[in-house]
Amino acid sequence: MKSLKLLGLSAIVAVTALTGCKPKGTETAVSGDAAQKVYVAPGKYDEFYNFVSGGFNGQVNVYGLPSGRLLKVLPVFSVNPENGYGYSEETKPMLETSHGFIPWDDQHHLSLSQTNAEVDGRWLFANANNTPRVARIDLKTFKTVEILELPNSAGNHSSPFITENTEYVVAGTRFAVPTDDQNGDVPINSFKENFKGVISFIGVNKETGDMNLSFQIEAPGVNFDLSHAGKGKSHGWFFFSCYNSEQANSLLEVNASQNDKDFIMAVNWKKAEEYLKAGKGRKVKTQYAHNTWNEETHTATSEMKEEVTVLDVAELKDICYFMPTPKSPHGCDVDPTGEYIIGSGKLAALILVHSFSKLLKAIKNKELAGD
Repeated sequence: MKSLKLLGLSAIVAVTALTGCKPKGTETAVSGDAAQKVYVAPGKYDEFYNFVSGGFNGQVNVYGLPSGRLLKVLPVFSVNPENGYGYSEETKPMLETSHGFIPWDDQHHLSLSQTNAEVDGRWLFANANNTPRVARIDLKTFKTVEILELPNSAGNHSSPFITENTEYVVAGTRFAVPTDDQNGDVPINSFKENFKGVISFIGVNKETGDMNLSFQIEAPGVNFDLSHAGKGKSHGWFFFSCYNSEQANSLLEVNASQNDKDFIMAVNWKKAEEYLKAGKGRKVKTQYAHNTWNEETHTATSEMKEEVTVLDVAELKDICYFMPTPKSPHGCDVDPTGEYIIGSGKLAALILVHSFSKLLKAIKNKELAGD
């Protein structure tokens, strides 16, 4: 015991000596007061969870705030040796796709479920960037309970984005592709005619969270980037930043940067629902996996779907509208009232604010054409 007390005394002396040498008036990140502000004692809870994309490890990391502690790594799109996810026969089906078993991905963006445009903490949605997929994590169990593959997509960077009451999780293809009902190879020199920018609307059951691919919108072959759903007065609309209005297919750093402006595409998804009910969508034969986890049996199953309903904006002119925005916009946001849509130019160092009321007025006066 004496040796322990001496050790403690030595430590105190050392700390005193170190702090005594500190210049007067200087505050550092390692000072006692700063550390105490973020200290959470063992057994105590942090005030917030911070969900962080795992990038190329394919998983989601959960940190506590203010402590900064890594609380848990949630296996989602990649095998995980720590708990056998993707290795065990019970969990392997979670990583099945139409291309077979894919044991890795780039987990890029996250979105929490919402009620009245406010986070409700029920579910966390995650995207897979490489092999286009969207996962749902149940925040009661902190487990991945569902993964849905997206057909007619190449690159799932533009995903997942949530409507005001989690009616839909929405994902746009980063690169234009021929849709699956075009049989055989499609020549690249027919890019503008046959390559499309496709947006997927994933319906979410408001009670259980179960997902289904409700429909897709087939737009011109631009590249979709970040997005945000309308709220309040703009509820029923979605806003996607997009670039490559040139519809180039080679040397994109040069050829996709020729035009002075690109666009934010406004999508009237309430109007799209009306067309669906009227039977205006076409059925496209395709293949995509829908994987689910059963918490009661502790087993996963994979079902291969074979059809999706597609709405073509070339035929249905009042679904999508392009709003001119500074070159290669990256971010897109909506203010709390739902009136203003903010887009940031990436190559043009500008931030542009669109008015939703003026958008509706321009549409009414036919100053802004659909498609």
